[in-house]
Amino acid sequence: MNKNDFFYLGRIVKAYGKKGELNVVLDTDNPENYKDLKSVFLDLKGNLIPYFIENIQIKNNKAIIKLKDVLTPEIAEMFVNAEIFLPLDQLPKLTGNNFYYHDIIGYTIIDKNYGSIGKVEKVLDLPQQAILQIKYKNKEILVPITDEIIKIVDRNNKQIKIEAPEGLIEIYL
Repeated sequence: MNKNDFFYLGRIVKAYGKKGELNVVLDTDNPENYKDLKSVFLDLKGNLIPYFIENIQIKNNKAIIKLKDVLTPEIAEMFVNAEIFLPLDQLPKLTGNNFYYHDIIGYTIIDKNYGSIGKVEKVLDLPQQAILQIKYKNKEILVPITDEIIKIVDRNNKQIKIEAPEGLIEIYL
């Protein structure tokens, strides 16, 4: 199983209750999209292991999950700090200017003033700000991902049209 075929959903933070439930923090803008999950993959020592879900309750960005065959708090405790993953095909489809970071790798960035400034090499998901890392003629250009800068995401042509603030692109060229 290749981890690149999965996305991170959250982390088990503690055992919960007397029947082996798990308290999970979800890393998603829309936790309710996952209220009907039937299975998850847990990262255990670098391996993604599938587990069936008996019950899931979601409140805000947290969930209480009961995995099949996890019957006691002692067994549940063994899963604390495990990361939870799902296959990429379970990501909800996005529209408009919303996108998943992995989807835009290779997209051409077109600035209003400079035209094509290169392709997205990767997205740096920093605590303060997510940043597009763009390769342009052996140079790196870093552009913050904000609604003010990202104007159009064109999935058909694999392009993102931006309006970079004055001076941002110049500092890299």
